[in-house]
Amino acid sequence: MSTKRDYYDILGVKKTASEAELKSAYRKKALEWHPDRNKAADAEAKFKEINEAYQVLSDPKKKASYDQFGHAAFDQGMGGGQGNPFSGYRGGGSPFSHTYSTGSGSQNPFGNFSDPFEIFEQFFGGQNPFQRGPSKPHYSLRIPFMTAIKGGTESVSIDGKNHSIKIPAGADTGTHLRFKDFDITFEVEPDQRFRRDGADIYIDHPIFFTLAVLGGETNVPTLDGDLKLKIRPGTQAGTMVRLTGKGAPKLNSFSQGSKGDFYVRLIVKFPEHISRRQKELLEEFQRS
Repeated sequence: MSTKRDYYDILGVKKTASEAELKSAYRKKALEWHPDRNKAADAEAKFKEINEAYQVLSDPKKKASYDQFGHAAFDQGMGGGQGNPFSGYRGGGSPFSHTYSTGSGSQNPFGNFSDPFEIFEQFFGGQNPFQRGPSKPHYSLRIPFMTAIKGGTESVSIDGKNHSIKIPAGADTGTHLRFKDFDITFEVEPDQRFRRDGADIYIDHPIFFTLAVLGGETNVPTLDGDLKLKIRPGTQAGTMVRLTGKGAPKLNSFSQGSKGDFYVRLIVKFPEHISRRQKELLEEFQRS
């Protein structure tokens, strides 16, 4: 009887999880347990377990076999050479040697990489666990929010030498750049107005209650300046408006120039004090 943990439990998802939910759960777990970030004694084992679970559940055929037979579907006794869930991948020893170099993007929740191990530098903020040889000095660079979004350069002094660091548009906390003599990981400063989730940007925008009731226009701050947003009559508090393609650039995206979305949550404001006439008008409105 197999002693392996259930793959769905490992990723923390239900059997009905969508492809997007699987990707999101995998990314969260992989970031949490990557050995370069998590120094727990069992971090490497858990990281391998997480990757094994995702490689099976993200493949429709393997997932169907697993849902029907459980871990027994990959036992040698089941035949078909499925004793190793990674047996169909080129290179055998690493589940990443094929998946992250195909360019199909179907099983890679992080995008497309020419280097099959570039995923570790870009998203885990450290060296990949398969790299050999001495490690280079590793520095952290704190950058402004809008510089991370738009891209730019930052001047830093390392070992008495000045360096101009080019920041790619769409950089995020944890984005890792490799140089000849050192590595740098970015830490993005928070913004007072905008909240970021990957390439998606969120903002809470207050509107007066009369605008919510009657409808009209309001100026909303975006990454590219103020934008006139139409408010429909009868808009409810907490309404979320999605502006497609107005978010941050997608770093290492297969589609060059693609961006995330910009979400505006409308916060309806009510006056703390009203005049006698305003009260009369509201009472009249209520009676009608």
